[in-house]
Formats: sequence, C-alpha cells, structure tokens
Amino acid sequence: MPPRKHTHGGRRAGAGRPSGARTVRLRIPEDQAGTVKAFLADEAIAKALRPRKVTAETRHRVPMFVALVPAGFPSPAEQYIEEELDLTKHLIPAGHEASTFIIRVSGWSMIGAGIYDGDEIVVDRAHENPMGKVVVAAHNGAMTIKRLRRREGKLVLLAENPHYPDRVIAEDDEFAVWGVVVRVLHVP
Repeated sequence: MPPRKHTHGGRRAGAGRPSGARTVRLRIPEDQAGTVKAFLADEAIAKALRPRKVTAETRHRVPMFVALVPAGFPSPAEQYIEEELDLTKHLIPAGHEASTFIIRVSGWSMIGAGIYDGDEIVVDRAHENPMGKVVVAAHNGAMTIKRLRRREGKLVLLAENPHYPDRVIAEDDEFAVWGVVVRVLHVP
C-alpha cells in the first residue's frame, strides 16, 4: 500500500507566529477564559493597540477608553467609548506649556499628599498663588518638595509625613519657590 499523503499540519504560508517571536503562557481562571478572549477579539481594542503613524499632531496622544474598569477581568457587556487623550492637555494647564516640567521624587516626606518615592510630579512654574499648595522649592541651596504655608507670620515648608520635620524659613535664608505641583504620576 502506498504511503498516505497527510493533509493536516505542516507549514502553511502566513500561519503561526513570526519567526523568533517569543510567547508567554498566562494562567487565568477557567471561568474567565471567554471574557478574556472576547476582550482580546474586540475590534475597538485591537484598533487602539495597533501601531500608529506618529506625527507632530499625534505625538502626545494615546488611546483612552472611557469606562470604569474593575481591577479583575473586564465584563464583555461593558460599554466603552474610545477616544484619544492628548497628554499635554491632560497633564499641563492650558497656556502653561512653556513653564511646566516634570521631576522624579526621592524620599517619603510627602506621602500624606499622595506623593511617594519614585513618583514623577508635574510642576508649573507660572502658578500664581503657591500658598497652601505643594511646591518645589530651593531652601538654602537644597531642593525640596513640601506644602507651603504661613504660620505666625513666617513661611513654613510642611512635610506631609509625621516622621519628617517642618522647615521654618528664616529671614536670612535663601528661599525660592520653583513651582507648584499640579499632577502626580505614580510609578508602579
């Protein structure tokens, strides 16, 4: 009997993953497999994840899904609307683009204000009234991030952690406010 010709398996043009592409195995609860597959197959999500041509107009824009997303698996019934979020407009006050910068935080003195070691903060140098706000300041040649207040007629830099001392600004101290913190970017 002649050998039987196989019609299943083998190489097919365009099939499989690209040569050299790595894969990873993910474990999910069995009852959530359908939800995850539906999420990955959704055309709106696929469109948002496709590489896009970057132009000057789209350079600071990223896809945004307008929905509350649970910290578990998304519901396939969840309705969401895709739009593009302009990071410049989202993070920087209008008209203050030239006076805004980002600094990485080092230390734990501002955890009460939601600012942690390693976070990045968006700082606006053109903010008009820093009093009562979290500021980046130069005090006697050292940079610091603290809340600026007035206490008994003196300026005070307040730590938002009881384990750190407040700093009273003396009359002969070198002191300058560099800007007001307008956003905190938590780094996971």
